[in-house]
Amino acid sequence: MKTVASLLGVLAMAAFMSACGPDMAAINASSDKAEASATRAEAAANSAEASANQADAAAKHAEEAASGAEDSVRRANDAVSRLEAAFATSVTK
Repeated sequence: MKTVASLLGVLAMAAFMSACGPDMAAINASSDKAEASATRAEAAANSAEASANQADAAAKHAEEAASGAEDSVRRANDAVSRLEAAFATSVTK
């Protein structure tokens, strides 16, 4: 009788532990969702980094183009100055 009672007690305790224990399906689902979110976040970070690199390259290209435009303006101003000087010299002769 003692053995049966202790066996029933152990069985009841095991049933109680399994009923009150963590829901593994919910834990696994949450883990899967967290892993999927982490994967999406990593992909977004990689995409943002690639976009930043492209923006950096575009900014360097724009800066080079601006420098070239400034040089062109300086050359044009020099040409206008020489033309004005030549015109002034020809008028005074």
